Amino acid sequence: MAYQVLARKWRPKTFGEMVGQEHVLKTLINALDHDRLHHAYLFTGTRGVGKTTIARILSKCLNCEVGVSSAPCGKCGACKEIDEGRFVDLIEVDAASRTKVEDTRELLENVQYAPTRGRYKVYLIDEVHMLSTHSFNALLKTLEEPPPHVKFLFATTDPQKLPATILSRCLQFSLKNMPPQRIVEHLTHILSEEMIEFEEASLWEIGRAADGSVRDAMSLADQAIAFGNGCLTTVDVRSMLGTIDRTYVLQLIEAIAQGNVEQTLEVVDKASQFSPDYMGMLGELVATLHRIAVKQALPQVMDNSLGDGEIVAQLAQQMTAEDVQLYYQTALVGRKDLPLNPDGKAGFEMVLLRMLLFKPGGNAPKGTKSSQSAMGQPEPKRQTPIATPPLVSKNEVLNNEVLNNEVLNGAGREQVLQARVQLSSPSSQPVAIQSSAMQQDRLPPMQRDDGVMLSAASALEIKEVDSGNLDSKKIEDKGFDDNVVDLVQVKKNVGDSTAVEDEWFQLVPKLGIAGNTLNMARNCSMESRKDNHFVFALEGCHEALVNSDRIQRLQDAMAAYFKVAVTLTIDMVTPTKKTPDQWAEESRIKKLKNATAILHEDPVVQPLQRRFQAVIDPESITPKL
Repeated sequence: MAYQVLARKWRPKTFGEMVGQEHVLKTLINALDHDRLHHAYLFTGTRGVGKTTIARILSKCLNCEVGVSSAPCGKCGACKEIDEGRFVDLIEVDAASRTKVEDTRELLENVQYAPTRGRYKVYLIDEVHMLSTHSFNALLKTLEEPPPHVKFLFATTDPQKLPATILSRCLQFSLKNMPPQRIVEHLTHILSEEMIEFEEASLWEIGRAADGSVRDAMSLADQAIAFGNGCLTTVDVRSMLGTIDRTYVLQLIEAIAQGNVEQTLEVVDKASQFSPDYMGMLGELVATLHRIAVKQALPQVMDNSLGDGEIVAQLAQQMTAEDVQLYYQTALVGRKDLPLNPDGKAGFEMVLLRMLLFKPGGNAPKGTKSSQSAMGQPEPKRQTPIATPPLVSKNEVLNNEVLNNEVLNGAGREQVLQARVQLSSPSSQPVAIQSSAMQQDRLPPMQRDDGVMLSAASALEIKEVDSGNLDSKKIEDKGFDDNVVDLVQVKKNVGDSTAVEDEWFQLVPKLGIAGNTLNMARNCSMESRKDNHFVFALEGCHEALVNSDRIQRLQDAMAAYFKVAVTLTIDMVTPTKKTPDQWAEESRIKKLKNATAILHEDPVVQPLQRRFQAVIDPESITPKL
């Protein structure tokens, strides 16, 4: 007897032998058992998922000599003839070869006649979307009101091409693609029955390559059996399919998570020996990162659909959610750019290097050097900015406003008197008036009473505040920088152990944190500090920002800034003090009001408003932040 391929030999003959599609089978079984049959059924889905198979089994159920039921006997003449494809009352039509309206009319000429042998005359039209518009129109009337002895069964891979008038006359069933795990289970059963030796990993390779199609999986299994001389090994199947070991992808992700450039490129070199499809490898990388992200979001879910669930779970614990999202986005963009690279391997390596070098925090990964050290130059020390003296307008000097300002001491008053002489000329420009403290080029860093180290610029400002002549209102009126105004508010609490809490909004940008860790810090208010333990408050609506990894990053950043070990606690309560975001918003609103006032008083804008009845659009005003 001639060899029969697995796809035909193991084609299901009853609903119980079907793989998957439970949502379709349940409806059909209940309809058959309770005699609630429709006259037209439409089965849709990709190739090899069981559309035609279900239609043939349904034909057996309708014409079994034992009676209409969901379990045909399989032994009567009608069942055997349908299985062998020679039942006279089952008219199978390939619509791709009979697209003309004349073919459809010829097909429908015999609809009114009773079936020759069976209980129903069944018309099974495969790839029905290939029919022409005129053919569909010829079918409409018969499809809507067929004779009671006629059933229409349609199958298509592209239901979007069917007219709505056809869809509305049919019961539509959408068949799903088979996941690799179900395909592997089915192949395991078949190969065991066929007494063919196989490795489970080889079946996973076939299950993934089948892309949801059971028939494709069976055909690939036939090909692999021939390729492997009667047995299936993982090496042979990968060689036949032109794929590489998935462990390379997992090794790549692990090396990237560790920031190890050398190991990452070594894995790529090993994989390149098999001449892989680098676009496919990048796709596998994206799919695996997606599974890792899902595992992090839902730890209780165990996705073992590819046989590597435990490794994915381990990677989900090793990596942060932010890193996974960054790698995922980088890989997606890399898939778009990869075809532009003349060398697939080089393009693939560049995508991986982007993942390594663009990690949050800006830290160079293992095996790399920073840009400055790579050039052989030491990293320059941060220069402490020197406070710039405020510019004082001509009117302020001439109207004694500066002399009445308690900011200036005796030496400063002498400078004002000299400035009056300079400003007597109409062409004179605003003069920078410096107090004696501001005339100093630089001050050494100083340590505050609570142990916090301040930069030279901050020390200079604090010295001005310590003179007792500064207050917020006077500094705001004279146009001093907002940071100085905020510093005055801080100095009101000198001697209080919680003074640093009011500087929290100034400290956050200096910590070098980013991403959701920065978002968490900006929405926290520092409520208290005792020694080196900080207590923060965070509104309950921001609870999703808090996790142990972000708290540890914030704690490490604060320890690096203060150069001492610190601990912190974040309480989910309503803050009693302003958060950095609230400070920033208030500062923006204040600057916007100032900019609006200046614009309304501008000598160029006012004539334009009077002449053209112009109105200033408040939405167009953007202050310099």
